[in-house]
Amino acid sequence: MWKRDEAVRPPSGQPAAAPPPPQPAAPSAPAARAETSHFLEKDNVNIGKSVVIKGELNGSEDLTIEGQVEGTIQLRDHVLTIGPNGKIKAQVFAKSVIVLGEVTGNVTATEKVDIRDKGSVDGDIISPRVAIAEGAHFRGSVDMQRKATGAQPQAATQPQAAAKPAPAASQGEK
Repeated sequence: MWKRDEAVRPPSGQPAAAPPPPQPAAPSAPAARAETSHFLEKDNVNIGKSVVIKGELNGSEDLTIEGQVEGTIQLRDHVLTIGPNGKIKAQVFAKSVIVLGEVTGNVTATEKVDIRDKGSVDGDIISPRVAIAEGAHFRGSVDMQRKATGAQPQAATQPQAAAKPAPAASQGEK
């Protein structure tokens, strides 16, 4: 970002080098804000290799983990990426999970679990879509249920269907 500004300054400000730098400095600040807001729109956070987290990790942004996490990770409406250096010993709940590192624990995703080459999962996976690349490691079970919200109304309609024949049977007895 800053190198682009420096590259733009010399051609435009060759005759008068002193006055133009303050003027481009003002536009570069909004440009920095625009790029910052662009990053905010992505809502992507990184946890570095040296970071160790023990406990509950909740968030409302996409998250990339390169460090270690033990406990519970909940990103219900966002994407969780476990980087190649990431080591997770946790129950994971996210919209989508991409595994490039190691996960020990159950993984629940509302959209997709993707275990990439050299990624490793030891635990059960619950997700409507699961992709396991050649060279990946997986030990556990896979439950590819459709969205849980679709299963709950079906369960609710079954008791109602059972309740309807019961009154009909009592009317037949009369």
